[in-house]
Amino acid sequence: MNRVGIGYDVHQLKAGRRLILGGVEIPHDTGLEGHSDADVLMHAICDSVLGALGEGDIGTYFPPSEAQWKDAPSNIFLEKAAELIAERGGRLVNVDAMLIAEAPKIAPHIAQMKTNIAAALGVEPGAIGIKATTNEAMGFVGRGEGMAAHAVASVELPD
Repeated sequence: MNRVGIGYDVHQLKAGRRLILGGVEIPHDTGLEGHSDADVLMHAICDSVLGALGEGDIGTYFPPSEAQWKDAPSNIFLEKAAELIAERGGRLVNVDAMLIAEAPKIAPHIAQMKTNIAAALGVEPGAIGIKATTNEAMGFVGRGEGMAAHAVASVELPD
């Protein structure tokens, strides 16, 4: 049985924070605000995988109210999602994700993001699609106040 899940995440940009996207630290004058490392891309992907499994969202497993997740690297969230797939005897078929940000340029970092995400999920980088776009200067993303990401995951589970 093939299952599909969708994920969405958004974080505000804030001075004094590191910008982590897809597990890559990207030089920028602001970073994403959040309880963990606030990797908006990995968070959206995690929610898409959890959705394909019929599970709750990322906060179900990693509540921001728990101190142990403070500044945690988001690859551990993806590793948990992969563990849940394995527990059900399934496999991740693919992930497709879209990062929405006005700056910085994402394209130079996509190959490493795919490698990081694939490693956390236990798949080949070719199973991970990452694209980036701007919001054409509209809304909170367009004003440079935050970033957003959408993701879709396909998981194959036994009948």
